[in-house]
Amino acid sequence: MAEPAYTTGWGSAYHADALDLLREIPSESVALVLTSPPFALRRRKAYGNVDAAEYGEWFWPFAEHIYRILRPEGSFVLDLGGTWKQGTGTRSLYQYELILRLCRLFHLAQEFYWYNPSKLPTPAEWVTIKRTRVKDAVNTLWWLSKTENPQADNRQVLRPYSRSMHRLLREGYEAKRRPSQHSISPHFRRDNGGAIPPNLLEVPNTRSNDNYLHRCRAAGLPIHPARFPLAIPEFFIRFLTQPRQLVLDPFAGSNVTGFVAEKLERYWVSIELNGDYVAGSRLRFETTTPTPAPSDCAAG
Repeated sequence: MAEPAYTTGWGSAYHADALDLLREIPSESVALVLTSPPFALRRRKAYGNVDAAEYGEWFWPFAEHIYRILRPEGSFVLDLGGTWKQGTGTRSLYQYELILRLCRLFHLAQEFYWYNPSKLPTPAEWVTIKRTRVKDAVNTLWWLSKTENPQADNRQVLRPYSRSMHRLLREGYEAKRRPSQHSISPHFRRDNGGAIPPNLLEVPNTRSNDNYLHRCRAAGLPIHPARFPLAIPEFFIRFLTQPRQLVLDPFAGSNVTGFVAEKLERYWVSIELNGDYVAGSRLRFETTTPTPAPSDCAAG
């Protein structure tokens, strides 16, 4: 393997082309690949974008290596936002075309929708000027797997019960058929420790005053403009991995995935092409977990 830009007790961050480094990752060694590659946006971003027409061909070599390095029960979660056709108020189909192609390799386990209520009203021409569209506020996170039965446990991502559910557990519920024809059994009132979450994740992305930002500004380093909120990788790492398994992000940006994986005691590898973003991501790790004994290190 190439030399990492920095390491912690749980992971390694690389300043490299992801395609080059993925070739060096051992087969079937990674429990979860979680990433948000550059989207095919109309406007160019500082981190680079690929045109929608070329996106599938560009991404396919990464997909082949991701499939190879995943454990048989492993998962690949891809955050891929949509875009609009240049000069029109109609949508590009590039992400759906890519997913259909990826399903030649992977199974589509489930799609998740990340609703960011704080998104700006875009595309501005049709939303705020012509007023013929509403703002884009949802990204699709595609959960892909190598098998039809990937490792997953929704008990790790339960949400607190609502007041009405607490009242039902306290007062009981008469088992009967509802008007919708669903049958509610006596097991419905069993306390399982929390509610199973839906596949709609409502997570605002408004962090404009955190330690990463302060430290990057102090060091004179550029701030990555498209950072994951911590809650997104936390949900999928808890849901799809176990402690001491390996999580990899090939388009790491400011390395939120690695930072969260470390907090959850998962091993991690991050890869980022932009050296300034790698340097900035290092500032997230002010303190690190002590390095585990070699005998504790998971093979994957």
